[in-house]
Formats: sequence, C-alpha cells, structure tokens
Amino acid sequence: MAGGQAEENEKMKRFVVAVCLSSLVAAPVLAQEIPAPIKKARCVACHAVDKKMIGPGYKDVAAKYKDNAEAPAKLFDKVRNGGAGVWGDIPMTPHGADKISDEDLKSSIAWILSL
Repeated sequence: MAGGQAEENEKMKRFVVAVCLSSLVAAPVLAQEIPAPIKKARCVACHAVDKKMIGPGYKDVAAKYKDNAEAPAKLFDKVRNGGAGVWGDIPMTPHGADKISDEDLKSSIAWILSL
C-alpha cells in the first residue's frame, strides 16, 4: 500500500508541475495586460484587447493603422476630441487631460499600435 501511495504522490507532483508550467507558457496569450493608464481612464468600459465591445478592440485598431505614420497623432486627436463614423454609429466621447494626461495617452496609443 505504501508503494502505491508513493506512486500516486509522484503522479500528482508531476501533474501539478505540468499545470504550473503550462500556465506560465500560456499566460501571455490568455491575459493581455492592459496598461494602468488605460484602466484608470476607464477606456476598458468600451474597449477590449481582442474583441469589439462598444468600441473596437485594440488589436483591430492596431491592424487598421498598421504602418501608418500619422496614426499616433490621429488617435491622439480622436481620443481628445471624440468622434464617430470610423468604427460605427456609436460616437466616442472626448477624453480630456483630466481623464488621461498627454504623456499617458501617448504611451497608451503606442501600446495599442504595438499589438
């Protein structure tokens, strides 16, 4: 009986190690960490990383503006001034510097475009 229990314990240890290792490998794929300024500004109320909510997913924004040198400035203006028509009929409300600083907005846009 003791030999059987030792074998079961060893199987359980191997299983736990395998689960832990697989979660470490899968973590970057499963949970894209959204930068704190984006969360603080509540952008996540309307946007997600890889799916459309009220607004487009950040990966869709990155794909749309890929290799567009004007994208950072366009997106900066879009966040500051709001607008509609690019991604549908629901307008994006303006977000002033009281919601997200210029520096945080620029770094957030750079992150989005890097996806």
